Amino acid sequence: MPTEAKQAAVAELVELLQEADTAIVSDHRGLSVADLLKVRRELRAKDIQFRIIKNRLAKIAAEQADRSELIPLLIGPSAIAFGGEDEASLAKGLLDATKPFKVEIRGAALNGETVDPSVVAALAKLPGREQLLAHLAGGMASPLSTMASLLAAPLRDLGYGLAQLQEQREGAEAA
Repeated sequence: MPTEAKQAAVAELVELLQEADTAIVSDHRGLSVADLLKVRRELRAKDIQFRIIKNRLAKIAAEQADRSELIPLLIGPSAIAFGGEDEASLAKGLLDATKPFKVEIRGAALNGETVDPSVVAALAKLPGREQLLAHLAGGMASPLSTMASLLAAPLRDLGYGLAQLQEQREGAEAA
């Protein structure tokens, strides 16, 4: 019979898994307690949770949360990262925080699919959500401003032509 502490840990992990679209699984071997504190502190500042949990409990929580895509990643000492604003910020935050310690990323559960570490690294290289939205808005606004400029050009050119005609007539009258 599992203890109450283990049941509470599983229930908490089930809740985290249900709330998060993305969970990145890494190996935490080689990290001292002080190193783990540094990593957790840095990740907490980015609104990312870094949990170390026994694989057996994590597998039970993954099954209860209908996140079976996590189960193949839970081999050996495992740590799971949740949170962040989006998938790219989660991957970038975790890789940045664990880079000095050479932590191995095993993969991630991303929107119901298991992805390998290369996808996590590619996600970390993406710009943030806000920057991508700014690029999209700029891309949409650029053709509109070009079109507005093109539609205003004949009227502007007519104004320039009339101004030049007026200067010519004033110059002819003065002579």
